[in-house]
Amino acid sequence: MNSENHATGDVGQITTNNGIKRISASQQIHDALRNRIVSLDLAPGQYLSRAEVADAYGVSQTPVREAMQRLEEEGLLLIYPQSKTEVSRIDVSHAQETQFLRLSLELEVVRRLALAADNRAVDALQNIIARQELELANGDIDRFRVLDQDFHRHMCSLVGVGALWGLITARSGHIDRLRNLNLPDPGKSHSIMDCHRRIVATITAGQVAQAQEVVREHLSGTLASVDDIRRRHPEYF
Repeated sequence: MNSENHATGDVGQITTNNGIKRISASQQIHDALRNRIVSLDLAPGQYLSRAEVADAYGVSQTPVREAMQRLEEEGLLLIYPQSKTEVSRIDVSHAQETQFLRLSLELEVVRRLALAADNRAVDALQNIIARQELELANGDIDRFRVLDQDFHRHMCSLVGVGALWGLITARSGHIDRLRNLNLPDPGKSHSIMDCHRRIVATITAGQVAQAQEVVREHLSGTLASVDDIRRRHPEYF
């Protein structure tokens, strides 16, 4: 991995209104590398040197090793002892399993939101949609992608199951890479926005079945296109 590609600014401290919250170097390196893998900045088969990563982030090799082991557990790295570490290829079966879990969760989440008919919850989701529209207009796909995740994470938080979103996120590296390969396709981002608007509209109207149907449509799009994605990007599989 070339030194100019290292996101050294990602490691440090997170400031809060209550002071400074320290996050372990291992966690920060994990998050930084994971983001680069999922965002496709690090491609499948790309070699990662533990020593180079440690040097880039200004830490010992211990937190780098811990971070890489976690990424291996998530299926995003392949570690060959005494040999090499490289970014894994996309595992479609793993992506399908994670999608099953996420769909099961979000169908229940929108059911609860539709039954609750909480205007404050709707306003919060509308705010995220407005920010997505702005980033889309500005052509900032990376920021659009982050807000897409925020939309779904916030829905989970609104019904008190935010921790479950975290569990799914830890498994979502393969499906997220598929989505990011699909996101630049013509009409994909606008399709996402349309589904988000319809999810909020059906929640607002208290239409449980309709809200769940939109969620099914929304979450099925990428896997429905997997053969085409694989044909256009064979190097990722």
